[in-house]
Amino acid sequence: MLTVLLECRDNEQELAHTLAVLVAGAVDGLVSDVIVLDHGSQDASAAVADAAGCRFLTQWSLEETLLSARGDWVMLLEAGARPQSGWIEEVSEYAAIAGMPARFSPSRRFRRPFFKRLMARTGALENGYLISKRQAAALARPGMDLDALAKSASCRKLRSELIPAWVIREGR
Repeated sequence: MLTVLLECRDNEQELAHTLAVLVAGAVDGLVSDVIVLDHGSQDASAAVADAAGCRFLTQWSLEETLLSARGDWVMLLEAGARPQSGWIEEVSEYAAIAGMPARFSPSRRFRRPFFKRLMARTGALENGYLISKRQAAALARPGMDLDALAKSASCRKLRSELIPAWVIREGR
């Protein structure tokens, strides 16, 4: 089983897009819970999370959040990111046999223009991050956010693709 962690701040629309994709994982029994870690949202992000059955935490520490996660594996995503078809089967299989963290492959359909790819730094969560709960708890430090956790260990690449969150923010 898998726990999905998302951080947000005024990401109502992006959060709705991500949660809509995760429903299929919940129906198939892969996603056991989704926890949204809020950074002071003033929009309806809390209502979107509540409607989807997520835990919405306004005060949190990463260590405590990981301890409360129901899944044995944790998937870190940016609000707006959307795993593409085949992700459920691949993540299920990977979690059953692998021991090290992984990221999704970047979407071939949604790529930044060439010069933006050259000049822009890729965020640690742009392609998601899958890690065992045990490993995540061992790496978590006081004050750490999801981005820092995703930078803390090397990982493999999954075949499944992920449409990154910036696609929604840029209106593509």
